[in-house]
Amino acid sequence: MADEKKKPQGNQLNIELPEDIAEGIYSNLAIIAHSNSEFVVDFVRIVPNAPKAKVKSRVILTPQHAKRLLSALADNIKKYEKQFGPIGEPAGGGNNGPNFPPMSFTPTAQA
Repeated sequence: MADEKKKPQGNQLNIELPEDIAEGIYSNLAIIAHSNSEFVVDFVRIVPNAPKAKVKSRVILTPQHAKRLLSALADNIKKYEKQFGPIGEPAGGGNNGPNFPPMSFTPTAQA
């Protein structure tokens, strides 16, 4: 009987979170590109007064999954703002901090 409780039931999914992944990666910029078959999200860390920034993680999504992610993020932002108040935008459209590149772009060539 105890063994039966450990097995997934129906549509349940057991997800493992390895310790090194659970620590997370800090990112203060996401750059999004897309082709006809995928969305690529590069998570970047920009350090003040540094001439370079590094991509810390890349996530590649199908268009369908990207749309589900958009919906999930919108839902979570709505819940966050209900609990903690509106998330403010930087004054002047973000011109007070580092000069961030565009958050999304359409690649001119495909591999």
